[in-house]
Amino acid sequence: MIDQIVIGALGAAAAYLSQDRLDGRRRYACLCGLAAQPFWFYASWTAGQWGIFALSIVYTLAWARGLVTHWLWRRS
Repeated sequence: MIDQIVIGALGAAAAYLSQDRLDGRRRYACLCGLAAQPFWFYASWTAGQWGIFALSIVYTLAWARGLVTHWLWRRS
């Protein structure tokens, strides 16, 4: 139950922030997305939903790309 609440809240926040006009806000989308991933892994593993589990790996890589792009690379 808690995992579903966290997935919903962080997923909605990530989607909302990813569409913001301000780059300063948009860069937080990947942080919300990454924060939700452990809950996706847990929920899909315990439910035996292996397709969702595999897709969670893909989403983790995509959100990690945002982390590198918006937080780790030096901005010019």
